[in-house]
Amino acid sequence: MPVAPPTGRSLSPARTFVAALITGLLLPGFAAVARAEPKPTVKQLKKELAELQKESDKLIADYYSSRIDQQKAEKAEKSAREKLAAAQEVYDRESVALRAMAVAQYTGGAPNEVTMMTGAQDPSALLGRMALTRHLVTLQDARLGGYARVRDDHQRAKGEAAARAEELARTVDELEERKARAEKTIERIKDRIDQLYTAPGVRRPDGTWVPQLPEGADNVTPRMRLVKMLIEQRFDVPYGIGCYRAVQDGGEHPLGRACDFMLSRGGAMPTGEELKRGDEIAEWAIKNARRLGIMYIIYRQRIWHVRTGGWRTMSDRGGTTANHYDHPHISVY
Repeated sequence: MPVAPPTGRSLSPARTFVAALITGLLLPGFAAVARAEPKPTVKQLKKELAELQKESDKLIADYYSSRIDQQKAEKAEKSAREKLAAAQEVYDRESVALRAMAVAQYTGGAPNEVTMMTGAQDPSALLGRMALTRHLVTLQDARLGGYARVRDDHQRAKGEAAARAEELARTVDELEERKARAEKTIERIKDRIDQLYTAPGVRRPDGTWVPQLPEGADNVTPRMRLVKMLIEQRFDVPYGIGCYRAVQDGGEHPLGRACDFMLSRGGAMPTGEELKRGDEIAEWAIKNARRLGIMYIIYRQRIWHVRTGGWRTMSDRGGTTANHYDHPHISVY
């Protein structure tokens, strides 16, 4: 519809046409903007994140189950190989014995059964020797036959294990790829959730923030409380988070503007996995520093300041905790 002219003024036909044309061109666009999908809320993203984490947990469970099946197949093949080695010893020993008997019969000129039965020797003694010889041959044949069965069982187990191992290897590779994709998607959603939060308070033109006063029972500022909450939601901090303390040491803890995210207990040096978690927390804080009002980070005897944007080594303070090896320290403006 045409744009209504201002009160008390009329538009020329040409201007009316132009106004109608502009209205016809722009209003559909405005309507499309109005109909655009709204940005997802934190609640929606968290729901999507929970579903992805559930899928990721299942992938991890399937991965370990397949790994166990693969180990069972390898164990069965190893057992069959050990049985084959034992049977091979028996086979070699009995083969040697049979060859020795054959050589003795051939070189010693021992009479055959017909000769023994028709000769002048004592028939009962001859029959005893014949029975003993047949018993030994039968026993050795049985042992050699047992080797053949073990050998065939090993070949069958080896073939089955190889086929199963190949199948499981494909399954494990596929699960690893799917798990990696799921973890990347989870990280992207976590990043999107982080982006929905901005630091409370006033930011100066130079990028710094107007300091806030602590509040609440925990005696921390709203800005520090937000950083603490986001880290708690994103990372596992099993040994606690220490923020406010009354000791006036010249830092931000007494001002409610600093928190320590503990990686171990009692001043113990963290494990490699715990140190890695500390690195991840520090990297996250650096990535979000300007948006969340983070001023500096101390970790592993180094300090990173938002003004310089780089790590600088600190002097040795004499201990694991004093040198911040067991926790990243984060201070906000």
